[in-house]
Amino acid sequence: MDTKKFTTEIGGKEVTVEFPDLAEQAHGSAMVRFGDTVILSTAVMSHGKREGIDYFPLSVDYEERFYAVGKILGSRFVRREGRPSEEAVLISRLIDRGLRPLFNHKIRNEVHVVALALSFDQENEPDIPAALAASLALGTSSVPWDGPIGTVRVGRIDGKLIINPTHTELEKSDFDMIVSGKGGKINMVEAGAKEIPEEEMVQALEFAEKEISKIEEFQKKIIAEIGKEKIIPKLQEEPAKISQIFEATFRARLEEALYIKEKKVRNSSLSQIKEEWSEAIKAEVGEGYKSLSDGFYEERIDEIVHKNILESEKRPDGRGLKELRKLWAGVSILPRTHGSGVFYRGETHVLSAATLGGPGDTQLIEGMSISTKKRFFHHYNFPPFAPGETGRMGNPGRREIGHGALAERALLPVLPDILEFPYVIRLVSEVLSSNGSTSMASTCASVLSMMDAGVPLKRQVAGIAMGLIMKDEKNFKVLTDIQGPEDHYGDMDFKSAGTSVGVTAIQMDVKVSGVTIEILAETLRDAREARIKIMEVMSKAISEPRKELSQYAPRILTIKINPEKIRDLIGPGGKMINAIIDETGATVDVEQDGTVFITGTSEGAQKALERVKEVTHEFEVGETIQGTISRIFDFGAMVEIGPKQEGLVHISELAPFRVGKVTDVVDVGDKVPVKVVGIDELGRLNLSIKAVTELKVKERPEGWTPPEEAPRQDRGGHGGRGGGGGRNFRR
Repeated sequence: MDTKKFTTEIGGKEVTVEFPDLAEQAHGSAMVRFGDTVILSTAVMSHGKREGIDYFPLSVDYEERFYAVGKILGSRFVRREGRPSEEAVLISRLIDRGLRPLFNHKIRNEVHVVALALSFDQENEPDIPAALAASLALGTSSVPWDGPIGTVRVGRIDGKLIINPTHTELEKSDFDMIVSGKGGKINMVEAGAKEIPEEEMVQALEFAEKEISKIEEFQKKIIAEIGKEKIIPKLQEEPAKISQIFEATFRARLEEALYIKEKKVRNSSLSQIKEEWSEAIKAEVGEGYKSLSDGFYEERIDEIVHKNILESEKRPDGRGLKELRKLWAGVSILPRTHGSGVFYRGETHVLSAATLGGPGDTQLIEGMSISTKKRFFHHYNFPPFAPGETGRMGNPGRREIGHGALAERALLPVLPDILEFPYVIRLVSEVLSSNGSTSMASTCASVLSMMDAGVPLKRQVAGIAMGLIMKDEKNFKVLTDIQGPEDHYGDMDFKSAGTSVGVTAIQMDVKVSGVTIEILAETLRDAREARIKIMEVMSKAISEPRKELSQYAPRILTIKINPEKIRDLIGPGGKMINAIIDETGATVDVEQDGTVFITGTSEGAQKALERVKEVTHEFEVGETIQGTISRIFDFGAMVEIGPKQEGLVHISELAPFRVGKVTDVVDVGDKVPVKVVGIDELGRLNLSIKAVTELKVKERPEGWTPPEEAPRQDRGGHGGRGGGGGRNFRR
């Protein structure tokens, strides 16, 4: 195997990059190693262009391999990798968003970037080496791309910023931020944070940018040494007549239509103009120029939107740069859900429903890089009718998974601790009308639904989508609450979610090569102002979580037992715990630390709780209990004081007078009060009846026969003297 090897340090840790001939048919490939995490990335461009499309066909796929972590996973019957996990989809999107802005989007040749996880040490996360490998695979390949980019993860422990923290370090960090960029600018950010002030997020971005510059220089040296010559696809030339037709007939009409406030009317007008444009090009220039003319048309719209905002701060719907669209919030929309909320921001309308479940409803996740149980999950649905279109409905795509995960990450920091609120929480956000910023509207609607369900959130969370119109780094305008045209033709999509205290989530990508830290700092400040205004509207709908859960929500009772009693609660083959479940209709979940969660109706859960207490009760000296005589010996009687728990009442403890025979005062089946008077070193219980009540000698009917006495060997279990302490017998 031929290979070239390079090493550098990133964040004080050694990183190895190799260029082997393993994937020699690919147009570019690179293998990156962080610790024992190894990623192989490839880049390939098709020889011919893809016909009939009006976009750049880039695909980025991050692929997990279970062998990378030494696991045999999959279903019981199909032991192989299936559809990409949610984690794999999110990493694919993350890499894509850093690479995409640096391509010439007029290219119609397909480009495919693949990152394969070959080895994972469970400490060095695979997403950062995957991004570096993808950048190097493209940079050293013949594929035209204006890279390289640097990508780093930033964490913070005890106030100290760390580059590329390990998995263990991340668990201690109060935020997790991934940043990509080149040339002193940032072109991708993905972050989750525990209510971190905006100023501190900016410091983290500055810290990341310094390391990114070093990674960029390292890659440039490699590319200069081994990089291939770029193959530039031949692009169709643009006839001058296309511009002439546009200026003479369409510019004025297009500019007027772009500034119609109502989306339906605007889209209808734009659709009509686009159709007429296509017909005019077909008739006067030729049908073979359709793709080129479509691109030209989109560029002119982009130009108009940029010019009017930069020169006169004129937005398509007439708002000021920091002005929010009309807001509305409501709760308790659906009668049978545990909680529901609706959030309107202009023509973006989202309905969210909250469902509460018991610990048994946790989601089990087992993959290459994650093996865990989730008690909180948010699902995002975007049906085709939301933007007024037709289309296929089915399994969630990358967009749905990405937006759902973003809102989920934004809400995590304000959730109550499991001991305070032991419910599993599932949120579903239905986008019913879309005109930009649906993921952030989903965040707001989800908060409303959880408060309506009685989830004791620490604080409200609100989200806002910010935009950018930029001529250069000195001439730009930051836009608050972007809608459709500003999102599509703008230069940045910056989503910020957080509380009144600080940021909980950020997601940023751009259509330009990158933006400066100064632009991001201004965007974060404006986003905070917008969030505060949004939370004021949300508070009018519901100002605090409801004190009572919905009548349709299950009730969960919690009790902590001695871990040594878990065996007794479960019973042989699960017999005891299953009997409790069958008897009460409640679900009983037991954790290894002895925490027991009981889920069911109010009556069923309470009944199950009493049964659990009975089974796991630990008796103390001086405690009084009602019991049942279970067995009789010459020297005393055994009393059942709990499920399969017995203690001995010595004959001398039956009554305050001398008892000749045990059966003179008690029989098997008698209900008697007893007091615990001793517990020996083996845990056996000595009980007393006379310390609690005074028994009388029984009057027997003529012909009565006393119960059969126990065999002699039974006495030996309590000591040869016949008066030893009782014990907790197990049947």
